[in-house]
Order: sequence, then structure tokens, then C-alpha cells
Amino acid sequence: MSVDALGGRPPQDIVAIFHASFHPTQGNIIDWSLKASEDLTLDNLEFSALPSGLHLVEEDVIYFTKDGQQGVCVFRRRKTVEQGHRGFRLSSLGILLARSDRPRPWRHTAALKELTTLLYSRFESNQISNPKEEDWAPARDFFNSRKVARADLNGAGDWSGWSSELLERLDPATLSSTPTLHLPHLLRILGPSSLILHKHVVGRRRILIYTLPPVEAASILCHVAADMAFELQVESSSSTSSPEGRSRQGINVLGMITLMDLDMIEKEGKNGRGWVACTTDAIFLEKPSYYDLLIDLTTLSPLKATRPTFYASKPVAPSSPSSSLRPQYRLSVVRFSWSDVKLWNELNRLLQLDSSSHASCCSPASTSSKPNSITAWTDAWRVYEDVCVICAGLWMGAWRGNSTPSYSTADGARNWGSVRLEGDEDFSYRAVSRRAESGDLASLNEADSKHVRSVGLGIEGGPRVASGSGIVTNKAMRRTSAMSWASSRATVTSSPVPGSSKGIVREDTTATSGTLNEAEHDTSQVLTTLSLLQTLHAHTTWQIERLGAVIASKLQATDDTELTIVLTPRDLVALELGALSSADAKYLEWLGGEYALASRDNVSGINFVVKRGWKEILSVIFGYG
Repeated sequence: MSVDALGGRPPQDIVAIFHASFHPTQGNIIDWSLKASEDLTLDNLEFSALPSGLHLVEEDVIYFTKDGQQGVCVFRRRKTVEQGHRGFRLSSLGILLARSDRPRPWRHTAALKELTTLLYSRFESNQISNPKEEDWAPARDFFNSRKVARADLNGAGDWSGWSSELLERLDPATLSSTPTLHLPHLLRILGPSSLILHKHVVGRRRILIYTLPPVEAASILCHVAADMAFELQVESSSSTSSPEGRSRQGINVLGMITLMDLDMIEKEGKNGRGWVACTTDAIFLEKPSYYDLLIDLTTLSPLKATRPTFYASKPVAPSSPSSSLRPQYRLSVVRFSWSDVKLWNELNRLLQLDSSSHASCCSPASTSSKPNSITAWTDAWRVYEDVCVICAGLWMGAWRGNSTPSYSTADGARNWGSVRLEGDEDFSYRAVSRRAESGDLASLNEADSKHVRSVGLGIEGGPRVASGSGIVTNKAMRRTSAMSWASSRATVTSSPVPGSSKGIVREDTTATSGTLNEAEHDTSQVLTTLSLLQTLHAHTTWQIERLGAVIASKLQATDDTELTIVLTPRDLVALELGALSSADAKYLEWLGGEYALASRDNVSGINFVVKRGWKEILSVIFGYG
């Protein structure tokens, strides 16, 4: 079983352990549980542990939330000949964690799987159909070794930055179950549309993911989506380099929800924090008023070359002004904006540097016996994206210039510095090696935290890409390199891989030495994830700071504490957003409402309106006014 790499013992943050099963006459029930406090209630938790449709799979992992506390359970479908069970038993063994700044239920997943296998093998070998209290002894020992013993959870729920998060516990079991490391794979699957998800997370919207069993991939996606902006949303209150938001917590990860949770998600949607959840109940497709963005994973099919579909929930105008019915909503397909292309090209460049791609690690269709990769030449949706990238490049190159982003090191280190981020920035191979050897990331010295990276040790954190190195770049991306921030003139110096005395060059491993060894694979995976997180954080921070400057100039002209701030397409262009995009206009309103005015105590009742009439749009295109 995995243990804490620093303390040499399992994390102690569990407040309850329970076993849920399907009874032929009673339905879903909790037939055994242990709690750290009698005040804790487990009502309705059996529905999250056994969501609809799970009887179609042999095993699964479900992440969930109960009254603000996160948890995880392991599902098994066991064969039986008992009357009334239709040939198999459905059951889940789960745990509930204490509240903390950074709950990590995945740190218990590997051990919980081992415990589940041990219990069920004993039940089957001893022909136990209705376990007694003494039969749960292994589960009781598991709970006692990991239950809450201190108010501070012995550091299990602390947050110290992404480098500490992904490098302090390097045991394979913990590393392989960390959802954040699936970010590169998520970006590869979603493509530029992943930035739609990112904008909704930054704007603290209500995000629902619809999937079919198994649900582990969707549960992981919930956590990965929240991690896209976790640093921005959590550290903003204590960092001078990050804008301060109205909320001091990350977007709420609800995990698996069912129809029993309708009241809960409606309540969560009113607190302004936002949430990310997944479900297997198709009835949610007919209830768009409960969420702002729907991601339909059922349309992801590598065999048919399709990607997940994104839907935005939009209000429907009432049939008559005097209508007293509740507001009606409908689902409308939403795609990425042309303004997303520059940021996506930078992310795509980082993905191309990663030679440890693991395309089948968390795909919803991972149970298929056929390869689960999406290739560019068979993916019709990718063809559509490439055309949009080219068109966007021509448009932005002709009308809006071609500036390199402040967070990119594609043209050297001179761009790094326009956005200055304090602290957790050193993601180089040298830093990875130093921290892995020391084994104590909590004692980072001041020199490390203020390390200024030289040429090549920028956010991409990759070795030098020499000409003819063998790295395959998407053809459409190369065609648009003239407008791309991720140009072919990247100057990335070589850095040693942990355990190697020489610098290496990342090449197409399929054409040279085959697969990476396990240590190099893990290092490359962590490094790529850190680079992507840093890029997203720097880009969003830059947008928020620039928006704050725009709003400050508008507020200087008035002393009113309640007013409406009118933003124009020119303001959208100033933030590298699309003047013609309604989605970007909404995103701008979300940024203003959450971050731009959070620290202005003398201003209240602010309304943001983006005026996008033809006059304003033409003034941006032709440069007058």
C-alpha cells in the first residue's frame, strides 16, 4: 500500500469508511460503515457510490463529494448464484475525507483497491454472502491507520504549490493515480476546445460532464479541469503577483452526481464558487438550467474520429412578456474561439516536446480491445480545427499584429518577465533532479524560490530542440507559424535528466530508442504537466491584470459606487480576445466580476456590459474612433 513519501506513513485524513451494495428488494443501501464522529451523516451516499449504468462494467473508481467533503470508492461486480441477484452482486467500498485546502482522495485509491480485492476474495473463498462485523476486520484496520488524528491532518491537506504537489511524493502508486498528471492527455483529446473548459473554470461556471460507464475517466476529468485554475484561485489571496478573486477557494469538485443531488447542485451554483461534476444520468441533458457548460463524452469515439461535444446552456426568450413561468434554457453547441489559437499553439508546442505520451491512460473507451488513439489523418474534427487555425492565423496576422506572448520563451528569454510570477516557477530538469534527490521539498531555500531562469529554462522546461531532432509537429501548426507564438525559432537549451550526467535532446522516441524507462517517463510526464499549468496560469494572470488596468481607467472618471462599466470590442482586443466572439464577451464579464473588482471596497453593484455593435466592431477593424 502506498504511503506518504515524506512521513513514511499513510495520510491521515479519512473521516469515514463505508460499504454500499445493491439489494434486490431495497435498492442501493449502505450495509456497513465506520465514522470518526457520530455527527457525520452518510445519507444518500450509496447513490453516488453506485451510479446508474455501473452494472455494465466489472470494476470502476468513483470520486464524489458529500456535504463539502470529497471521497472515493472502488466498485466491483461479483458473480453469484444467489436467488434474486440476477447473477452478480454490485458493491462499492468507499472512504470520505476531512475538509482541507487540498483534499487528495486519489492518494488512497491504490490502497483501497488492494483492500477491496482482499475483502471480496475472503468473502468468496469462505462463501460469505452477508458479512458480519468480524469479517470487516481488514477494513477496520485500514480506517484506523488512516483516520483523522490531528486537526491539521498532519499536513495531508496542505497546499504548497504545483512543484511540491507533483514532486514530493514520487512513489509509483501515488504518482500514477494523481489526476493532475492527466492534463497533457486531456489537452490532446479535446484539442483547442479544451480552452472552452479552461475559460469556464476561470470564470467559476457550473460545468457538467456526461459519460457512460466506466466513470473513472470522467471523475479524473473533473479534478483535472479544476486544477487548470487552482493556483490562480487559491493562491491569489496570499500572492502579490496574482490578482485577488472574490472567492478564496478553488472551483468546487463535486465528482459523481445523481438525480438525488439536484438540490445540492442548485445550492452550490448560488455561492459564486462554481463547480465541476460528472453524471451517468441522461435526464440531465434535459435540465440545462442546472449548469452552464455540458461536455458530452459519449460522442468521443476514436473509431468514428469524433471528439467530445461541448454545449452551452442558453436562456430562451419567453413567449410573452407577462409569462410567469420559470426561465427556460436550451443547449447550444459551442466551439473554441479564434482568439484561443495563439494560446493553443503554445500549449501544443509543449505537448510536442513531451515524448512520454500515454494516449490510452484515461480514455472513457479504454476498455475497448482496439487502439484508443486519435490520429490527425483520420480525425475529421481535427481537420476542422486545422482549417480554423489557418483562418484565425490569417485574420489575426492581417488585422491584429503578431506579438509574442509575455509568457512564451519560443523566441528566447527576453519575453519572460512581462508577467512576473513569484515563487513556484522552477520546473527545469535540474530542479526536478535536485528535489527528487533531496526527498524534502518542504525545505526549498530562498534562492530556489527566486531563481530567474536563463534562456531555455523557461515555462516549457524542455531540452533543446535541434533541427532535425525528429519531433513531429502538426503540419497545420507549422503552416501558421508566422502568426503563432510557438514559432519554429524556439531556443530551448539542454538540461540533464535526473540520473543522467549528460544533457539529452528530446527526440521522437519511436524512431530512435523505443520507449522511455519508467523513471524518465514519470519525469517527462511531470515536467510537461508543470509547464502546461504554468502557461495557463501566466496567460490568465496577464489577462486579469490588463483588464484591471482598463477598468481602473474607466473608474477614474466617476465617483459612483454603483455603476455599469461598458466594455467595447477594443477592450476585448486589448486582452487578446475576439471582438466578434460572444463567448469571449461573456468570458470578459466573468473575469471582471470575479477578479477585477474584488479588492475595491469602495465600489459595489458593478455591472459589466460588453457593447458589440457594428460601429464598435468596425472601429476595431479599420482602426478609427
